[in-house]
Amino acid sequence: MPQNNPSCTNPEPCKHLIDYKLKHGINGYKLISKSIKTNPYGKAMIFHSKSEIPRCDFCCGYKGRLYICLICSSINCCFPPESNHTLLHAKSEPGHEIVVDMERAELFCSVCCDQVYDPDFDKAVMCKFEIGNLVFSRSGNLRLSKRKRLDFGVDLESKNWKRLVGVRDRRFKSCFPFGLRGLNNLGSTCFMNSVLQALLHAPPLRNYFLGDRHSRETCRKRSSDQLCLACDIDAIFSAVFSGDRTPYSPAQFLYSWWQLSENLASYEQQDAHEFFISMLDRIHEREGKARNSPKDNGDCHCIAHKVFSGLLRSDVTCTTCGFTSTTYDPCVDISLDLNTNTSSSAHLTNKPSKPTNNNCESTLAGCLDLFTRPEKLGSDQKLYCQNCREMREAQKQMSIKRLPSVLCLHIKRFEHSAARKTSRKVNRHLQFPFSLDMKPYLSFSILRKKFGNRIFAFEGDESDISTKFEVFAVVTHSGMLESGHYVTYLRLKNQWYKCDDAWINEVDEEVVRASQSYLIFYVQKTLYHKEIEDVGCLPISPPGDTGVPIAGCC
Repeated sequence: MPQNNPSCTNPEPCKHLIDYKLKHGINGYKLISKSIKTNPYGKAMIFHSKSEIPRCDFCCGYKGRLYICLICSSINCCFPPESNHTLLHAKSEPGHEIVVDMERAELFCSVCCDQVYDPDFDKAVMCKFEIGNLVFSRSGNLRLSKRKRLDFGVDLESKNWKRLVGVRDRRFKSCFPFGLRGLNNLGSTCFMNSVLQALLHAPPLRNYFLGDRHSRETCRKRSSDQLCLACDIDAIFSAVFSGDRTPYSPAQFLYSWWQLSENLASYEQQDAHEFFISMLDRIHEREGKARNSPKDNGDCHCIAHKVFSGLLRSDVTCTTCGFTSTTYDPCVDISLDLNTNTSSSAHLTNKPSKPTNNNCESTLAGCLDLFTRPEKLGSDQKLYCQNCREMREAQKQMSIKRLPSVLCLHIKRFEHSAARKTSRKVNRHLQFPFSLDMKPYLSFSILRKKFGNRIFAFEGDESDISTKFEVFAVVTHSGMLESGHYVTYLRLKNQWYKCDDAWINEVDEEVVRASQSYLIFYVQKTLYHKEIEDVGCLPISPPGDTGVPIAGCC
């Protein structure tokens, strides 16, 4: 990748992978590539005889994920997590830390307990997808300029051309919606992939980039050899909506984000919410400056704030005289507490919990009620009252003055105690609706309930405000605080799809409802039902059809 900023460097990759390559080079990759087979539908995996089931060399188990060592070809499992035999093998055999996932043909570090990315390994595996690339393309009038026109390039002299055409015909009957494409994990980057999948299918953002509103060809920053995160996002949109189904590696985007967010540049797992905020800030810094749009007010016209920016209202009332001070703050998301006051401490441990009874559950409505509920500030938080002209105890109430086109709700699942110097994850289950009406939480509703119609004069006409939203993406976090995994569920044409890095599969809505939601993305209902037909859908498998897997899908 180009070194646009010489003062910035790439973070150090996994040290175990560095040690392995210094000692063994890519010989192990070449050997393992001979064992990687691709089925007729483009899915790569480690080949094994159908008559023999691979088993862990330690426990002889065959459930869960199995990993093969690049040094000694030992097969070990990682199921359950407390019996991590891949890690046990690495500890007993120094230098044997790098393994390959037999099911997904992905590089994995057993000590770091995460996927690692290496372009050399990627080349060794991706060459196996060549047949998959040949057997699938989508022809027709693709009106959007971002879609590559793919040719069905099969050699008619090939002995297998009839079989390949047969596969293509079956694929047309069972493909997922157009624009669904897996994203390769580049080394602890599930936090990035999960957020990108949500943004790729946010209707206003998708329409902006697919409509050539930001063009890499004419971008002044790129022509002056400057990093432009919007250009890299534009490239991802082009790749995802090109018709290619093989998993895509957003390496250039990751590089640019690293350079623009040096404090977060590392191969360690990052927080998905922190990444989401950082990415919008970087887009604003580039787009906002070009448009002379200040971030501190609601008039910014950069794409990040046009889509996600809303306005919060804060009313601080003196408990002595009743004087109220009102301030407004722009926001790109709303952070909600899970209200764990009534839960036992077991729900706040690092151990995963199953939502088996109602006492272990919260509702999104309850979280929003808590957010807009009046809060009495403590005696140590006295504020200066302009009417009393001295420090007074006060009451604070939040409400939403203006809703964004795309509403991002951040569920606070990670708690940090400065006093105890401890952190923990909240595993409480959250019930959330697929259709959401935000009217009860708007400022005019809160104030009308508080003061009544005859007392309070309201600004504007609330009848023009669109308050109904539809969910289209849910970013979830599973596992513990120290080691977890992010996955995104996408709702397309009222069907849910699970995006787990490079792998995509169709799921029932009960799976989504039972997940540990972390970021919930809603879009205004009018926009949800105005999805551009050009982005469209490839045919979905009819009832009873088990479907045919495609590259990047399982």
